Amino acid sequence: MQKLALVFFIAFELCYYLLIAQTGIVEHFSSNIFVIAPLPIGGVIGSILSYYIKTSNKNKIFSFLLTQLAVSFFYPNLNALLLFILGISVGALAPLLINELKKASSLQLGLALGISYTVGTFMFTYDASKRGSIAIVFTIITIIASLFLNQKEHKDLTNNNYSYSLFVMVLWVFLDSTLFETLSRDLTVSIWRDGFTFEIIIFHLIGVTSAFFIKIEKNQKELLILILFALSYLFYFLQEALILSIIYPFVISFYNVVILQTIVKKHFKTLTIYMVFIGWLASGAGLFVALENLTFYVPVIFLLCLIKILITQQSQKKELPWLN
Repeated sequence: MQKLALVFFIAFELCYYLLIAQTGIVEHFSSNIFVIAPLPIGGVIGSILSYYIKTSNKNKIFSFLLTQLAVSFFYPNLNALLLFILGISVGALAPLLINELKKASSLQLGLALGISYTVGTFMFTYDASKRGSIAIVFTIITIIASLFLNQKEHKDLTNNNYSYSLFVMVLWVFLDSTLFETLSRDLTVSIWRDGFTFEIIIFHLIGVTSAFFIKIEKNQKELLILILFALSYLFYFLQEALILSIIYPFVISFYNVVILQTIVKKHFKTLTIYMVFIGWLASGAGLFVALENLTFYVPVIFLLCLIKILITQQSQKKELPWLN
């Protein structure tokens, strides 16, 4: 029961973040950055606040979920104060959720991500202004699941021996957020609205599975993820929706598993800082680029990062001549 509870806790809170905090509110308020600003501001404060509140993590989770539920009853008619409060609750729950992954096996993580990607993809085209019932139901499911979470920690999710830098993870999230926010506003090549739901779900699941079984060196994995993002942008620019619906969901799932395998090893205080950069600043920067129609300048970032990776690989070969 506890293992299943952890899967549902992770899956439906991730769904809430995707369908309500990330896309629902932004769409409902017509992407007006000034109107939705209290949400990310609250998110940053909540992420940091989750560490400094002195009570058990289970009490924190329950309290912030109740706050999330209370605000959800008013969705989508949220004023600045309610957006700020929702930001605090979602922001605080992010590092708490990652911390709970320290109790998860790879199978549990895979199932949770599989459920969240499947449910999120199916419901993505649902009118953002009519997601109030979704917000309430998902939060209730998460609250019920949280009551059965195991308090004993064990780390099964450490079969990935590599730790990726904060810069690299922020870069991945920025590239993902920029393309995601651009696609969701582009009426000519919106893969979610163009009938590619089945392909998206299948390749999300393949991406999750591949992340656990593909065993390559750290720099090679960084390069692979960067190449897959480059291809995603390329096929977006070429307006090849079918190919994009295959490659982009794969790389989303793949890099998210890699990030989770890295940050789950961090101390809770470090997690809160990481979530500020990964969960709010990187995604916020991506939203800004998409709204300002700057997506066509993103390939410059690919070129600079590719040069950096190649230089790093050459430096390692010089330090270890037996690799040549």
